[in-house]
Amino acid sequence: MFEKYAMITIYFSVLMLLGYLASRRINTMRDFVIGGKSLSYWVAAFSAQATGESAWLLLGVTGMGAMLGFSAYWIVIGEAVGVFVAWFFMAPRFKYLTDKYDSITVIDYLVSRFGSKSHLLRIISAVALSFFVLIYISAQIDATGSAFESFLQWDYHAGALVGFIIVAAYCIAGGFLAAAWTDMFQGAVMLICLLVLPIVAGLSVENFDNIYTELETIDPGLVSIWGAGGINTLNVSIVLGMALIGLGFLGSPQVFARLIAIKNETEIRRGRWVALVFTIIVDFSAVSIGILGRYIFADQGTDPEVFLGNGAQNVLSEMVEYTFPAWVVGLYVAAVLAAIMSTVSSLLVMASGSLTHDLYARIYNPGLGDSEATLLCRRITIVMALLALCISMTVAFLSPDRTIFWFAVFGWSGIGATFCPMILLSLFWPKFTERAAIASMLTGFSMTLISKFFLQEIDGVGDYVAALETMPPSFLSALLVGYFVTIFWPDTALEERYSSELRREMSPDQDLKAGRSSA
Repeated sequence: MFEKYAMITIYFSVLMLLGYLASRRINTMRDFVIGGKSLSYWVAAFSAQATGESAWLLLGVTGMGAMLGFSAYWIVIGEAVGVFVAWFFMAPRFKYLTDKYDSITVIDYLVSRFGSKSHLLRIISAVALSFFVLIYISAQIDATGSAFESFLQWDYHAGALVGFIIVAAYCIAGGFLAAAWTDMFQGAVMLICLLVLPIVAGLSVENFDNIYTELETIDPGLVSIWGAGGINTLNVSIVLGMALIGLGFLGSPQVFARLIAIKNETEIRRGRWVALVFTIIVDFSAVSIGILGRYIFADQGTDPEVFLGNGAQNVLSEMVEYTFPAWVVGLYVAAVLAAIMSTVSSLLVMASGSLTHDLYARIYNPGLGDSEATLLCRRITIVMALLALCISMTVAFLSPDRTIFWFAVFGWSGIGATFCPMILLSLFWPKFTERAAIASMLTGFSMTLISKFFLQEIDGVGDYVAALETMPPSFLSALLVGYFVTIFWPDTALEERYSSELRREMSPDQDLKAGRSSA
């Protein structure tokens, strides 16, 4: 046990050191919220993907691999496609426009893109974002307690509280830079740990060549890409639900904040390959860990949840204990905490920055100075962190059978359905209007709640909606509403202005020169 705690102590020490170093570079509100737009492509790519993956990857996706087998690889495909579209198609234009508008938040970009005459867009965006951010952070704090409980046999509540204190401390001190730098470090830890475990575990098991046959004996559905029973309506819904999780990368503010903070468009072209390869490796490895765990720990006819916990989310800890000595186990505890804290820190800084800058400073106190704004942002960070802690404790009490995978996906889906359709249309459709953007946001927000708490309870269709989860129907609804509102209530002047801005978009050669001159 000493070796585990020694490794965890080293890990936490690195986090606090990075937070302290980042705090010395925080002089203005812009520094606290976007790090002065100084991120290199390595830091931006690792930070964006570590933020997007979260605890649902190490505890949730590994559990899905153990429960579902090969069909869980649809998650890998969906995430890879989402990251590819975001970084290769959306990121360059988004970076160009946010630099042109001098935006420091995603909401800043939206207000400038539509030339907003009122504060309605700011208010709706900030409130919707804060709501689902609290849910998403709560899921991560919940996962922190589960990680300490499964790896170190701590009390769940004590583990959640310790993780909360650590991440809140370095966020409050170092703001966005602390989040980005620690994300880079934590992303590297996640990548190494996830890549190594299935390789070492696979080489250590007997009859490695017969794993496919043994899995088929345990449950034929484990080796089917469509799941148990083959192609049917329910399985197609499950597959679509997993494959479309990647929609959340197409404009989620916590991911796109990294694109605002990156140095220039040249760094985006370099970082997109880092982001894509990182995503494929960690997602594929996570599913493979779950499948290997099912092979090692569950026999034919055995319910995997009996040995691997609710949703099989303890499969990672069981695999690590089975494969490695105690000091390496400590490293894997750090990897799980890395996934959790990278997301919590990013979300906290983004949400507190949005409430401070987009609501208070822009609407109620335009003359707010940098030092006052930074102090207020730190205070809001504390309040939001405490609220998220209370929500996670409440959910743990009211829903003991919850799974980390779907708890986290609900928050991820809410943010994605509220913002991604609108961001997508705003970037590539000059006709898209502010009225349509507001309607799209409200639709994505409300449909996430309706889908989760109403449609899934309807007899006859509820099972299929639950299998599909909340992201696809909510995303599609928001996209359609944004389209139809634009068609029926056009804004010709806005279309002409935005088209003119896009025509002046930098060419690749100009961008390369600009990137070299700024380097």
